[in-house]
Amino acid sequence: MTTALITGATAGIGAAFARRLARGGYRLVLVARDTERLERAAADLRARYGTESEVLRADLATEDGIRAVEARLADTANPVDLLVNNAGFGNKGAFGTVPLQDELDMLKVHIEAILRLTTAALPGMRERGRGAIVNVASVAAFLPRGTYGASKAWVVSFTQGVLRDLGGSGVRMMALCPGFTRTEFHERAGMGTDNIPAWSWLSADRVVEDALRDLGRGRSVSVPGKRYKAVVALARLLPSGKLGGVSNKAARTYRTN
Repeated sequence: MTTALITGATAGIGAAFARRLARGGYRLVLVARDTERLERAAADLRARYGTESEVLRADLATEDGIRAVEARLADTANPVDLLVNNAGFGNKGAFGTVPLQDELDMLKVHIEAILRLTTAALPGMRERGRGAIVNVASVAAFLPRGTYGASKAWVVSFTQGVLRDLGGSGVRMMALCPGFTRTEFHERAGMGTDNIPAWSWLSADRVVEDALRDLGRGRSVSVPGKRYKAVVALARLLPSGKLGGVSNKAARTYRTN
């Protein structure tokens, strides 16, 4: 049975990945910070799909948390075939108003954790000649958006760069770049969403379906939804300065996930 490890697996896009993969017959390793929520998620997946899920409590903003997941990924007796680096969060406020430690925690989760977990997963995948890694980024990766956008831009660049190095190995990598998605992201960050138009929202289940389809097609970047594909295409054509004013103004009230 194929095994998938998902970080940030108890809510939002991570939970949607867990449901979809459980339905597809995957064995799951669920990673999150809250043990109680992990146990509830595992029980729900077992009741719905008959899937036995392994739970691993880990806070990826900490050294111990990253090390725990690295160790699980390096376990050759119980190999992971699909890694979904989904854990992430946003900070409310313009750069300079957010405490420095909060910014550093974001970089540890969005950059260091993804770098280290990818490094831990790849040797086994390359040896087996198969496997896949999905790194969850954001459409904010293509817009000038302070620390959050910069960290997500790194995820996209890193994913595409490593994928080139993996040519011929049988291992796939893809950066998933959703726009506004109905999750706990904004609520947890204390960000209001009343000013976000209803048409701009995606469902987490739709994001995951698009992601898995694009992964199967061998794409290095997945942007769910036609409206967001258009946004990213425009962002790639225009000079960053043209988008900076609009993006920075938007960032004062909300951030994309």
